[in-house]
Amino acid sequence: MQTPDMNSDDNSDDWHTRYARQIALDGWGEHGQRRLAQKSAMIVGLGGLGSPVATYLAAAGIGHLVLNDFDTVDLSNLPRQPLHTTADLNRPKTSSAQESLQQLNPDVRYTLINERLTPARLQQSVAQVDCIIDCSDNFGTRFAVNRAAVDTGVPLVEVAAIRNEGQMIVFRNDQASSPCYRCLYTEDDEETGDCRGQGVLTPLVGVMGSLAATAAINLLVRDDPQCGQLHCFDAGTLQWKSLTLTKDPQCPVCRHATHPE
Repeated sequence: MQTPDMNSDDNSDDWHTRYARQIALDGWGEHGQRRLAQKSAMIVGLGGLGSPVATYLAAAGIGHLVLNDFDTVDLSNLPRQPLHTTADLNRPKTSSAQESLQQLNPDVRYTLINERLTPARLQQSVAQVDCIIDCSDNFGTRFAVNRAAVDTGVPLVEVAAIRNEGQMIVFRNDQASSPCYRCLYTEDDEETGDCRGQGVLTPLVGVMGSLAATAAINLLVRDDPQCGQLHCFDAGTLQWKSLTLTKDPQCPVCRHATHPE
């Protein structure tokens, strides 16, 4: 999806200075930076995971961020949600996030969705972006986001963190061979709880959110074909492991999906 009305001039000295370290990367250059500036992403959830995802995508120079959250900033959020500050208490997270991100990079265009999206509105919103990063904290939202991503053929980066455990996986819903989130979990899986009841290590969400932002950038700029690799991190032991998820031929969500290929 091309993002019109960019505020930045990619021929200016300031543009080259801001993105100099990325432009210097092998295989990136000015072409890669301009390509990122033409891309859009939707972030669902602006809490512990959404904070680093939004921060690094904005800082890296993505063209358009769609920010979705229906919650307000609470004091208990602040240790792991650095997009928000004490001065933001009781403000909508979308507004607080945009203010912080705008100060970080005013070149990015921001769209705020300060509501719990219905399935129809969610699908409509997802269809307008190049990828979606699900930073929510419950199965219900993840299943709804997954359904919208599969139905629209939009790639999905799914990331989660609880206790000392983090997971991240990319689903290429634009490819027929890709599994989806429903291939990994079913509605019958028991809820594992949330960080309110079971806790979460503060920097863990930063680690996983940064990984998700990296995966999204690789997808948007380098068209990274990686798909279905479940990356698991144990913050207690600092150990990583990766598992390969294959498409479930009986999956009720993605087995009948159509693709633009």
